[in-house]
Formats: sequence, structure tokens, C-alpha cells
Amino acid sequence: MTSPDEFPPEPPRLRALRRLVTTLTIVLIAGVIVVVVLLVIRLSRISAPPEFPDHVTAPQGESVRAATMGTGWNAIVTRDDSGVERIHILRPDGTIRQTVEVTVD
Repeated sequence: MTSPDEFPPEPPRLRALRRLVTTLTIVLIAGVIVVVVLLVIRLSRISAPPEFPDHVTAPQGESVRAATMGTGWNAIVTRDDSGVERIHILRPDGTIRQTVEVTVD
């Protein structure tokens, strides 16, 4: 059996390749750590979405099917008893700004 001292010396190109692979591995690990840290920082800043105002109600005889919020406006999609759907664009105080009847072709 041979001892480790009896092995031939490592060729210079193989030594350079080993160092390159080691350096790239360290850079890859550091990059993954940076990405994880940035994701944690970014996701921790996301707050809960705002709640839809309680004072927003559907017009008489219509039921709410969907709702959304924008900057300075709210919208609700409603359906009446006959099946007609409407989109109501509301002001922040809950009064109707615009109504659009939805037609399906």
C-alpha cells in the first residue's frame, strides 16, 4: 500500500481547476444566501390586504357576486332576481359613481 506522500504532484492545470470549482461553489452558496435574505426582507414588508368597507352595500334587489378595491374607488358585481349582472363603481363613501350592465354574448 502507498502512503499519501508517495502520490505524484498535482498538475498545475488540475490545481487551477480545483480552485476554480471551489471558488464557484462558494460564490453560488453566497448568492443563494443573498437571494433568501432578500426574499425574507421583501416578504416581511408585505402587509395584510385592506378590508372591504362595511358601509358598501348592494342596491335593493341585487346580491353581491364579487368585489374589488382600487385607489379612491370600490367596485361590486351584482346580480338581480332576473339574472342581470351589473358592475357598480363606488366612491369611497359607498355612493354609486357609475353602473355598467354586463351582457354575455
